[in-house]
Amino acid sequence: MVPIKDQNKIAHFHVFFLINSLQVGIGVLGFQRIIAKSVGNDGWMVIIIAGLLSHIILFMMYKIMRDSKGDIFTVHKETFGKWLGGVISGVFIIYLLILSITVVRTYIEVIQVWMFPEINVWIFSIFIMLLAYYIITGGFRVVAGIAFFSITLTAYLILTMVFPLPFASVRNLLPFFDHSVSEFAQGTRDMTLSMIGFETLLVYYPFLKNPEKSRKWAHLGVAYTTFSYLVYGITALIFFSEGHLEKKIWATLSMWKVVELPFVERFEYVGIATWMLVILPNVCMTLWASSRGIKRLFSIRQKTAVVFLAVLVVIACGLITSRKEIGLLNDTLGQLGFYFVYLYVPFLFMIILILRKVRTKK
Repeated sequence: MVPIKDQNKIAHFHVFFLINSLQVGIGVLGFQRIIAKSVGNDGWMVIIIAGLLSHIILFMMYKIMRDSKGDIFTVHKETFGKWLGGVISGVFIIYLLILSITVVRTYIEVIQVWMFPEINVWIFSIFIMLLAYYIITGGFRVVAGIAFFSITLTAYLILTMVFPLPFASVRNLLPFFDHSVSEFAQGTRDMTLSMIGFETLLVYYPFLKNPEKSRKWAHLGVAYTTFSYLVYGITALIFFSEGHLEKKIWATLSMWKVVELPFVERFEYVGIATWMLVILPNVCMTLWASSRGIKRLFSIRQKTAVVFLAVLVVIACGLITSRKEIGLLNDTLGQLGFYFVYLYVPFLFMIILILRKVRTKK
């Protein structure tokens, strides 16, 4: 792998924004219903458990990358060989592409349901891809800058959770621990779709000026993500009854309907429009990481790879039309994310740990 020039690297504290912007995506708008189906009023505990697991996985990622001389694609090649490592890297690239498709198509569905039912999916997805291409071709530092502005410019949205509180009841959280261990396990797994995304660290790790100093900022990013989900999750749990929440596909948007401001009547429209800034770094980062993988595996120019992947995203979004298909896409991504983040990363961590001990003895 060709060493990254210092002018193309980012400061260690930028990892906070990259981690948080990738984890806080389209899932925030409706994750409450998903976990409520499994653990009901104990959903807030599942959020904490998922956050703690993310910290553990993040710790493993830094250990995996610590002694490597490149990114995850280099690690795969060194650990599993050229061919098997290439296959695993290819699967990872496909996973990142599916993540990008899911974010774009789900956001367009939100716009269709809540704002413009007749919006043209093809045209809107092309618009998003053109914007993403423009950002990605500016380099990784520009992508990191978009993540920074995404967090700072949309931070005010968490304050809107104050408006539903006068109509909420804390009794909805009782009784505590009212579900079995298997239900908690299922609820934690259901949170996977909302918490994934931070695994792109394995790709942009070489672009960090001080990787070791970035570790605490990465964990702070996961902590802030967990806090954000707790705010949105607990507010929904005390605002809706358990039975009512299970029927709310977009619980966060439903709570925004309560927001009353003197200068805006339908705040959910403002929230959905603002959410474009939230999903933009998701799309840019996943396309950048997947195109970076294609460049590393096949020696193709990254700009060419971005165009190819963007066309695939537009085609996929245009062909996925029904709510059932979008739900299947989200479920598939959730399963892939669970297998990669919570199963494969620990497996890779153990393999590398064993190999390092063997090499040290030799």
